[in-house]
Amino acid sequence: MDAGNGSSDIHGQGATGGLDTFPRYLMHHAKARPQQPAMREKAYGIWQTYSWAQVAENVRAIACGLAQLGFKRGDRLAIVGDNRPRLYWSVAACQCLGGIPVMMYQDAVAQEMVYVLQDAEIKFAIVEDQEQVDKMLEIQPEAPLLEHVIYDDARGMRHYTQTLLMGLDELQEMGRIHDRNQSDFLNGEIDKGAPDDISIMLYTSGTTGKPKGVCQTHGAFIAAARGGMQFDQLTDREDILSYLPMAWVGDHLFSFAQAMVAGFTINCPESGETVMNDLREIGPTYYFAPPRVFENLLTQVMIRMEDASALKRKVFNHFMDVARRCGADILDGKPVSGGDRFQYWLGNLLVYGPLKNVLGMSRIRVAYTAGAAIGPDLFRFYRSIGINLKQLYGQTETCAYVCLQPDGQIKLDSVGKPAPFVEVKLAENGEILVKGPMLLKAYYKRPDATAESINAEGYFMTGDAGFFDEDGHLKIIDRAKDVGKMADGSMFAPNYIENKLKFFQHIKEAVTFGNGKEFVTAFINIDLEAVGNWAEKKGMAYSGYADLAQQSAVYDLIRDGIEKVNADLASDPNMSGSQIKRFLILHKELDADDGELTRTRKVRRNFIAEKYGELIEAMFEGRKSQFIETQVKYEDGRTAKVSADLRIEEVKTFAQQAGKRAA
Repeated sequence: MDAGNGSSDIHGQGATGGLDTFPRYLMHHAKARPQQPAMREKAYGIWQTYSWAQVAENVRAIACGLAQLGFKRGDRLAIVGDNRPRLYWSVAACQCLGGIPVMMYQDAVAQEMVYVLQDAEIKFAIVEDQEQVDKMLEIQPEAPLLEHVIYDDARGMRHYTQTLLMGLDELQEMGRIHDRNQSDFLNGEIDKGAPDDISIMLYTSGTTGKPKGVCQTHGAFIAAARGGMQFDQLTDREDILSYLPMAWVGDHLFSFAQAMVAGFTINCPESGETVMNDLREIGPTYYFAPPRVFENLLTQVMIRMEDASALKRKVFNHFMDVARRCGADILDGKPVSGGDRFQYWLGNLLVYGPLKNVLGMSRIRVAYTAGAAIGPDLFRFYRSIGINLKQLYGQTETCAYVCLQPDGQIKLDSVGKPAPFVEVKLAENGEILVKGPMLLKAYYKRPDATAESINAEGYFMTGDAGFFDEDGHLKIIDRAKDVGKMADGSMFAPNYIENKLKFFQHIKEAVTFGNGKEFVTAFINIDLEAVGNWAEKKGMAYSGYADLAQQSAVYDLIRDGIEKVNADLASDPNMSGSQIKRFLILHKELDADDGELTRTRKVRRNFIAEKYGELIEAMFEGRKSQFIETQVKYEDGRTAKVSADLRIEEVKTFAQQAGKRAA
């Protein structure tokens, strides 16, 4: 079966004629809306605003400065740091010169950066601050091509004397002189640009091997941006908070590509710690976050409600019942009784309105989540209080753009229908295949991998397995390569089961094992904040994560959640054979610094299976406990060993239930 929206006019909207690269869009906005805010940044508690004209002027200065340093068409520019206007300007400046910005994760340790610097043959890097400069200096001997490191924030840099270092202010001043002396230079470079030029290089997360550099063109990201704008009627009046890693494809689509095409405002928070306050101050109209962020927000709300007075709790619970009953229907414009409509109006006055205000979501017209499955209860909660939360599906290789959920057709367990300009079909083994203008141009220096990823008909093979429901909505099951079989031949889809486990607020991470086995086992990471709050309410004493994780009451709490998942799996004839029979709670949190997760928090399944082989063996052999000693790495590079005697416990399983599968 296949589906598609291939008939939509990709170039559409006559107003976009000739606007086929990001630098052309930037210069267009500088002329069409020069005084309208393009970017804001909070610094020292005050919002600084930059108009489109100011952004264009700054981008010119950076581009001409890079040219003065010897940056040429086709060169790669590494960009590392938190979301900052000047780093976004650096992306645009690089593109003006026909260069390729290479985005890197700012929380990666120095050694992780070596691979990208070597693979992308980086000569120039623009980094945020002293922390990133130190990483570059540490790995410079292993990246011999690196000639220039330019830093945005000069704090702490006074005594650095290395010749490859330069402040961004100095580079811009150099660029302004260059621009005055050769005023037609940059316009000439922009004119040379073509939609098929590579506009960005984003590295895959590397769950199974070395990350690959995904080369995307201006045309691909512009097509994805236009499709999303058309789908959700986005205009130049939107406000978005840009706080997710710039190296992540989702941020590049929402915070760069769509802002550049639509001309709306990007808002950069002061720091990672102030995101929630900054969100409330900006009140974005358009918002994107992975499910984990939505889960954390809801967990904080529930923790605060547990501490509220009895009267407040009663009012909250009453109106949340009303919201669950009719809120999503009101949001979708479906018929609702007059009594419920009045109750909901009152609830909006007393509960939903103030709650949305606290969450910084009062003005949101469209909110998206992607990157992992979102729990039905979580999804339902946000939609019930009037937040138009939707799911999307995409990958780095597709500009994060494959499927979107149309307003009024929201399903809790689907990722919607093929987006404008996109065709989606299923291979015989259930693998999702996609075709459209948003596909990657190539993997950098990997013609073999590029050829393997696109089939003879021109479809990109996503590696995900799924199916279409009766309404043409796509449902994702798991990574195709991870879908296995139990010893009895029934399906084992680990990611599908893990996502169901993570829908419980007390479970932060889960990894399941069972391919070729008689039963399924699971590693669990508890959510320290949620379980810690629960433990304090019960008067339980604990000294830290490892101590709390091994307490009997915590095992009972987690077992209860796993049994609910088992009951759900039992109602699905395809999945009833993969119920979890045994589990343990790990003594440490899975961590990207320890190689167990990618920087986008995806589980590195093979690495974990190898590292914790003795624990997996103990669970399948029926042992009641297992001693483990593990090396951990701290943020400052120090290592230490943590050890624990982990308990392994049984979970109740259920006979396959007839009837409809649970939501």
